[in-house]
Amino acid sequence: MTNLSSPITAKNKFLIFGGGFSGNYFAKSIRKLGCIALASSRSISNEPNSFIFNSEDNSIPEDSIFEGVTHILSCIPPDKNGDDPVLKRLKNKIKNLSLKWVGYLSTTGVYGNTHGDWVCEKDQPNPFQERSQRRLNCEREWINSNLPIQIFRLPGIYGPGRSTLEAIKTKKIKVIDKENQVFSRIHVADIANAIIYLIQNKDNLDFHQIINIADDEPCSQIEVIRYGYQLLGLEMPKKILFEEAKKDLSPIAQSFWKENRRVSNKLLCEKLGYKLIYKNYKAGLNNCLIKIKS
Repeated sequence: MTNLSSPITAKNKFLIFGGGFSGNYFAKSIRKLGCIALASSRSISNEPNSFIFNSEDNSIPEDSIFEGVTHILSCIPPDKNGDDPVLKRLKNKIKNLSLKWVGYLSTTGVYGNTHGDWVCEKDQPNPFQERSQRRLNCEREWINSNLPIQIFRLPGIYGPGRSTLEAIKTKKIKVIDKENQVFSRIHVADIANAIIYLIQNKDNLDFHQIINIADDEPCSQIEVIRYGYQLLGLEMPKKILFEEAKKDLSPIAQSFWKENRRVSNKLLCEKLGYKLIYKNYKAGLNNCLIKIKS
């Protein structure tokens, strides 16, 4: 039987499928605890802790990669058919491992549009966007796999090197204002640290299969942009009303504005006791500013 309650030790080996922004940050964080952490790449990489996984051309990891694996985190999005690439190619291999824990990074987009109302894990998913429907399908695939899975629903992710500050400095930002529109967000450090906290404290916590990871203060995008300009000592351009701006936005960018919700973190932070490192966008952007100045 798979062990659902074991703290992290140096004997643990993590496979991270999807070595992107969140996956690589998690891998670096877990290595600091003395663990082995290998992150996948779609092609050959010079990174020594990398392995190849590309479901599109059927490039799957060698058997040696799976030796001694105790934990898996998947950050890979659905394929174009809405299937989970990791389970599609590797489910039988993974199910034969002696895994203590498996995690999957999903999206709060599965909740759909709540017109600014709060959503929590008890709310029924009601995905509005096709990409969120695909995510929900992958969540269900993981749940039905009977692996020791925890699903983390994430809002907008930012952190050093990928934040409003970089967008301002590279002039890749539109100062768009839409009345009563709010977004939730999370700093990449809190994604990694919340997951590590939950794994480390599994013996002492109730097990929840689905958990939101979001900060304390959903707010409008214009608030975040305004604060970013203040931190950089720059004057914010005149804002553009959404109705005027939308004709110049790509379909993906337009879809970003079609949903309006506040994501609750009460399960994670109140019931399970995780303490956020960056409770709001101001604390998070101040952290991002340090990298820009360094």
